[in-house]
Amino acid sequence: MMISKRRGGLAAASALAAAALAVASCSSGGTPQSSAPASSAAAEPVTIRVQTFGGGENFGYKNAVAKWNAEHKDIQIKHENLTDQFEQQYWPQMIQWLTSGTGAGDVVGIDEGGMGLAKARTEWWADLKEYGLESRKADFPAWKWENGVTADGKLFALGTDIGGMSLCYRKDLFEKAGLPTDRTEVSAMWPTWDEFMNVGKKFQAKVKDTKWADGTNTLYQVVLYQEAAKNGNVSYFDKSNNLIVDKNPAVKTAFDFAQKMSQQGLTAKLRNFTDEWATGTQKGSFATVGCPSWMLGVVSGNAGDDAKGKWDVASVPGGGGNWGGSWLAVPKQSKHPKEAAMVADYLTQAQTEASIFTDFGNMPSNTKAQQDPAVQGAKNEFFNDAPIGEIFAKSAASLQPVFLGVKHAQVKNAIESVIQGMDDGSVPYDKAWQQLVDDAVKAAG
Repeated sequence: MMISKRRGGLAAASALAAAALAVASCSSGGTPQSSAPASSAAAEPVTIRVQTFGGGENFGYKNAVAKWNAEHKDIQIKHENLTDQFEQQYWPQMIQWLTSGTGAGDVVGIDEGGMGLAKARTEWWADLKEYGLESRKADFPAWKWENGVTADGKLFALGTDIGGMSLCYRKDLFEKAGLPTDRTEVSAMWPTWDEFMNVGKKFQAKVKDTKWADGTNTLYQVVLYQEAAKNGNVSYFDKSNNLIVDKNPAVKTAFDFAQKMSQQGLTAKLRNFTDEWATGTQKGSFATVGCPSWMLGVVSGNAGDDAKGKWDVASVPGGGGNWGGSWLAVPKQSKHPKEAAMVADYLTQAQTEASIFTDFGNMPSNTKAQQDPAVQGAKNEFFNDAPIGEIFAKSAASLQPVFLGVKHAQVKNAIESVIQGMDDGSVPYDKAWQQLVDDAVKAAG
């Protein structure tokens, strides 16, 4: 979820939020039937502002929005992608708008890291049950649906995409290094993370001007989610919302791996979802990046058309994982909640989510979309026709969510700042773990 040109801060994000994204090209097929009631006719079209985050192709809504706007002259969607960075910029700004009662869009995207707090603040949200959307329950895995329901039973959010894990690699650079380039052979090179690092050393010995990986944070996150699945499906908080950063082996294992990557000089020292990271993707500054399904659109959007066919997709070391996924919610402050509910309904319908996957790579959370033959057999032209349906769809139904606490986003940002500091030299290796724990405690309040 990201775009090639980055937004540099909340002021820029807010300014850009005022501008409509240009949309072109329509996806094929008819418009999915909405479960929400039809909008009443109006003299002027109702504009529904959909606010999201991320870079590259972010939520993949370009074609879906164009299709809706062509077919619904009475209700027009204005898609505002506010910033690349969820924890640092988007979510703090959104919290401010939701708390003050003004500024938020009619439909807003929420990353998994913000859902703990979102669920706890029922007063922020319209109840989508009032617009008939409780009928959508059968369309989603139980965990995805339940995360969009508050403790008092309000349906406030519908699922967009889910994670699933792979590893994206630069096929042309692998060839330059004398490494296998076929995705099956590449996957076989790194069944473990230790072997992944060993291959990286061989790569850098041959390709002097390119680093093996983008930075510490992306792969740290991949390993964290893998290890969380072995430790009760929790990361920074236990299921009672107690901070467990210093007690959960998953966190320490992921930290130790990130530190080894940095100490061995295998990273380009780029923090993910920043301007510099996007530029590094475009310039070929690194050869591999951890890729949950939604990251495909990030990489392709950042790398640009000139990199088409140079990237490919392989299995991730360590055997899968589940990172990411988002929801759409309707803030209570919306002046058009009925129409906003219709748009949220449309953007999470099976046909829409399936077309987003085939267009951009965001794996649907809608189970009917997951079973769509177009999804099951999808290939991604940018990634050398990688069979993304085969890679991601088979694992989608069995993905297990990792519990994320109410203050997960704040703690995640603090922790990843330390991990990045360790990689860029601003945090000494021998002091990094204690600083990580201390900063996590401060962020958790």
